[in-house]
Amino acid sequence: MHTEYLHTILKQGEGETLEFKSSFNNEVIETLVAFANTKGGSVIIGISPKQQLIGVDINEESVQNWVNEIKNKTTPVIVPDVDILKSQGKTFIRLSVKEYPIKPVATRGKYFKRVLNSIHLLQIKEVVNMHLKTFNISWDYQLSDLFKIDDISFDKVQKSIDLYNQSGLQTNDDPLTFLSKKDLFRDGKLSNAAYLLFHKNPSVITTIELGRFQDDITIKDTDRTKEDILTQVDQVIGFVKKHINKEVIITGEARNTQRWQYPLEAIREIVLNMIVHRDYRSSADSIVKVYDNKIEFFNPGTLPDEITVDDLLANTYKSIPRNKLIVDFFKDLQLIEKYGSGIQRVIQLIKNYGLPEPEFENISGGFMVTVYSSKDVTKDVTKDVTKDVTKDDRIAIISKLIAQNPQITIDETADYLQVNRRTILRDIEYMQKQKLIKRIGGRKNGKWKIL
Repeated sequence: MHTEYLHTILKQGEGETLEFKSSFNNEVIETLVAFANTKGGSVIIGISPKQQLIGVDINEESVQNWVNEIKNKTTPVIVPDVDILKSQGKTFIRLSVKEYPIKPVATRGKYFKRVLNSIHLLQIKEVVNMHLKTFNISWDYQLSDLFKIDDISFDKVQKSIDLYNQSGLQTNDDPLTFLSKKDLFRDGKLSNAAYLLFHKNPSVITTIELGRFQDDITIKDTDRTKEDILTQVDQVIGFVKKHINKEVIITGEARNTQRWQYPLEAIREIVLNMIVHRDYRSSADSIVKVYDNKIEFFNPGTLPDEITVDDLLANTYKSIPRNKLIVDFFKDLQLIEKYGSGIQRVIQLIKNYGLPEPEFENISGGFMVTVYSSKDVTKDVTKDVTKDVTKDDRIAIISKLIAQNPQITIDETADYLQVNRRTILRDIEYMQKQKLIKRIGGRKNGKWKIL
């Protein structure tokens, strides 16, 4: 029975919940920690890196010593389940852990997570995010020792109360009571959300850089806003309107029709999403660049690990708001409709306007949305040349190209398929998620492997 199981997992190979080790060492503990921080998993000890059944030599105390070492080197303490497997006269040890309810788990001061068939060292911000998600809170909900009640404007709070009442919800509360009922002010302290929403003076935390570009290096106009995030919505939209075209269509009626270069409702939706989902812990600024034929909206903070760009486009995801308190407050003021609907609304509005589809991408530690104009759309507009080639076709071709040349580059693949580089990046991301391929080594000297 054990022999059949071992041959089955060898055929299956390492993956998101399984790893092989030839002997017990600190790497085993790091792998168990990574499993505990994701979906759980098992380490089989006694299988070589070349996936040969070599077995391990143990005595009566060996396994117990391993378990004790795991307990002593993990925080919070994890205790793996242990199974002793026998095959062909050899002994194998299976150490298994479940997903830990309180994350993240650390070993010797380091935090790891499992991504496909490898482990990754977590960055500080990832550690914080994992901890917050464990307790179902977000950074904007946390109380701040940096910001005081004098740092916010009660006039701005009152304006929000007025908007709140206009939305159909009614309150007669004074500003401070209103803040308390909305969890923006608790235990005599401001939440981070309260400061972002109502800060009195300009703040670098909310900086949004605005630019009108003739090309990538020629700037025709610039502006910057450091105001509260409610004020910034209209400021950003105002800058965009200042620098896009407006066509007057003569209809013969008493009033002529005006048509903007882009649907303003879609622009507003993008700006709202940019502001409410921004990672305000990042030192990077939000950036809006207006070109003749496109607008780029860059925001610090990538998509959550659970959501890919393909998930966004297919609408097969559940909203995971980075700033839950801010999103909830914007929803109360009816500035946004509901969680998770923004991207699909943008796509549909732009499609109905007769413009090229917008682009969405994780880039440089952030997320960027690019919308294109129907006029003067130059070759840098991201559109596939071979429209008749489906995603499944591309994946099949990419697999063949990798089989022929494991060191093939993204640019070489894009050139072969006559599609843009971003399309190939999305395809590669999908193939890795589906465990079709994996990357071995770094960007320069690495190669792809078909799984």
